[in-house]
Amino acid sequence: MALRASVQRVSRTLPRLMAQAGAARGMATEKQIFNQIQSTKNIKKITSSMKMVSAAKLKGDETRLELAKPFNEWTNALCGKPVHLDDLENITYEELPQKTLIVPITSDKGLCGGVNSFISRSVRDAIGKINAQGKECDVVIIGDKGRSQMSRSFPEKILRTATDIQAPGNFNLAAALSAELTAAGAMNYDAVMIVYNSYVNAAVYHQYYKVIKPMAVEGEGESMVEYEFEPDVKSEIMGDLYEYMLTSQIYYCFMDGAAAEQSSRMTAMENASKNAGEMIDTLTLQYNRARQARITTELIEIISGASALEG
Repeated sequence: MALRASVQRVSRTLPRLMAQAGAARGMATEKQIFNQIQSTKNIKKITSSMKMVSAAKLKGDETRLELAKPFNEWTNALCGKPVHLDDLENITYEELPQKTLIVPITSDKGLCGGVNSFISRSVRDAIGKINAQGKECDVVIIGDKGRSQMSRSFPEKILRTATDIQAPGNFNLAAALSAELTAAGAMNYDAVMIVYNSYVNAAVYHQYYKVIKPMAVEGEGESMVEYEFEPDVKSEIMGDLYEYMLTSQIYYCFMDGAAAEQSSRMTAMENASKNAGEMIDTLTLQYNRARQARITTELIEIISGASALEG
């Protein structure tokens, strides 16, 4: 009888000891798993809403990008087409003059995939190669996310930054950004290199850079020799044309980058919603297993107690 009573006491206390041991090892309880499920569901609602908002904004950005393309086409005839940053190892930047002002265009907001990281990496690579060639370069950053990333890598190269830019942009905004570049001394550089994201479709975007050089008034590289100018006015006209060309290119790059940002954010939020759904399924399975284990433990305790009473 004493042996039977001992066995019954052990059978009653063993499930409780096992549960306490599991909690001591860090296993989540039902309540903790339930709270995680609810939190993940709330996150999924937010990411799904952000995806819908980005999809709606992308339609407007696509329309503005189409309207901005003529501002880019005429600059290609004067300063050449942009260069695709598809393989950084094969890009040497040897075509850049002795002194270059680099203007990376990034976003002010995050949660948009790698649009800002790609630009920061490209600018970091360009600075390293330009310095290795014995040339000079400085940076004027557009966008708060680019500022926070690049200020950790090369703070001594940054002349100024432009953040909290209103969206959606327009040509007046591009003119203000161009004025910032002028205030930073853009006219004292041999070229301005704009680094930006280019929108392809809702799932694809690429990085490009475009070099804009001042219009030469005389000499071997004189610009627009096929046109006749009145005496003593060509220098002023070339200066004004350079400023307008810089503004037009910034406007187009800003529109292109805005569309790429929204497409990347839409994709990122879609992936986040998908991951949240997978996490909810995993947590629900864990919750059900914990619930079944608790019910089994309670049943064992009830049966053990009934057996003890019968004995």
